[in-house]
Amino acid sequence: MKITFFLVACVVHLCFLGVCQGGSLRKEFYRHSCPQAEDIINNKTQQHVSANPNLPAKLLRMHFHDCFVRGCDGSVLLNSTANNTAEKDAIPNLTLSGFDVIDDIKAAVEATCPQTVSCADIVALAARDAVSFNKTMWEVLTGRRDGTVSNSSEALANIPRPTFNFTQLKQSFASKDLNVHDLVVLSGAHTIGIGHCSSFSNRLYNFTGKGDQDPSLNTTYAAFLKTKCQSLSDTTTTVEMDPGSSTNFDSDYYPNLLQKKGLFQSDAALLTKDESTDIAKELVKQNKFFTEFAQSMKRMGAIQVLTGSAGEIRIKCSVVNS
Repeated sequence: MKITFFLVACVVHLCFLGVCQGGSLRKEFYRHSCPQAEDIINNKTQQHVSANPNLPAKLLRMHFHDCFVRGCDGSVLLNSTANNTAEKDAIPNLTLSGFDVIDDIKAAVEATCPQTVSCADIVALAARDAVSFNKTMWEVLTGRRDGTVSNSSEALANIPRPTFNFTQLKQSFASKDLNVHDLVVLSGAHTIGIGHCSSFSNRLYNFTGKGDQDPSLNTTYAAFLKTKCQSLSDTTTTVEMDPGSSTNFDSDYYPNLLQKKGLFQSDAALLTKDESTDIAKELVKQNKFFTEFAQSMKRMGAIQVLTGSAGEIRIKCSVVNS
């Protein structure tokens, strides 16, 4: 009985300090303080997606990169200052985009409910709404607050790299309280979006430093990629991560992966262990993938969130409040 009381007391104390792993998030957090918030965010997001069909992948990636550094606290949105290089200027984030969209959504929300809705919640909701063009793909609990610290070195240390092997991926996700199942499921986000040649061209031209090709890469697919990425020095060309359907959120990533057509080394790494391979085989079924993706996104969206009195509600997403 004493042990149970002690554990409950610890949980309550930690949540009071605002460092719960999603424990203080809830449905319709802004029901009373800003009842129009989620509709404003959804409407603005849909407007932007209508104008740019590549936006869902961009906002989803932004959400991932935010949550993997200091938790889902909007720190990826902060600009660098004279004395600090922020996350958005770290190498893994130099190809992020969509910041202007978040700023536009935030301005619309601020016009209705000043200093009430966090940038962190806007990122989480906009990512979901962008992907959910026809139906709501996953539930987003709200109540996150915005962080006040953003450091490029932390982005380098925490964001999984496209060159990671299975052990590195597993460790990276475990550090965020995500398991192998979450790893395989969330990798399915690569069903939309593009990849830069510089993120995988070593697989085509210099896999082990001897001018060789990654033997785990489908040879026909490799030949196709070489027509797009013609040298190791190509830093500007992009290719679809899911050939032929890079703007359609579906389960096509998994049959492609199982045919050894995963674009990144980190994709191919999922086939190096029976456990993750078996999960990938299950996710070929689209309904199964959608169900599991919804659950894993909910878990990821709760990583190290700031709640209660922790952090702040930024007035402008790119700068901390003065």
